[in-house]
Amino acid sequence: MNTTNAIDPRPVYTRATEQMAALIKTVRPEQLTGPTPCTEFDVRTLLSHIVGGTLRIAVVGEGGDGLAVRPFADDVADDDWTAVYDEVRTRVLKAWESDSRMEAPVRVPWGEVPGRAALSGYVMELVTHTWDLSESLGHPLELDPELAEFALTTAHRVLPDPHRDEQTPFGDVLPSPEDADTYRQLAAWLGREALSRA
Repeated sequence: MNTTNAIDPRPVYTRATEQMAALIKTVRPEQLTGPTPCTEFDVRTLLSHIVGGTLRIAVVGEGGDGLAVRPFADDVADDDWTAVYDEVRTRVLKAWESDSRMEAPVRVPWGEVPGRAALSGYVMELVTHTWDLSESLGHPLELDPELAEFALTTAHRVLPDPHRDEQTPFGDVLPSPEDADTYRQLAAWLGREALSRA
């Protein structure tokens, strides 16, 4: 039985933003140009995408056209990432407070879906980028496994095919190490590899 659709994603999303906010606070200036599992992003670009994607789902929750929002934040000073993310995550949580938002259809990059499904998809994206950032920073904090379980369940539901086309912002499924925790399983399902520490 698939229960993800029945679960209210708002508390999960709130926890995911709290975890991301705590992780962003650990970023040191010298880490901003470091590599990430998103091979086209350095840490600064990943932060820009995290903020921009959060702004996009805030606009969706407010009833606006999220697709008109560029999923990157431009012109953020290197020492402002914590404050900017806190501001945008507060906005998104307020935008999705109403129960009616859960059932109302909204437009997101993958189509028109009920708000519940849209926000669940953004939980998946945010938790995945949390792993990306954590991996980039050398895992400074212990991550919440329940968030990864929710995200992995969502990923299996919305991206069941292990092969992805160029329209999908995630790569083909990669093998997951035998001892992988849920975050590492999620990363592998979405085509991400751990950084080489050699």
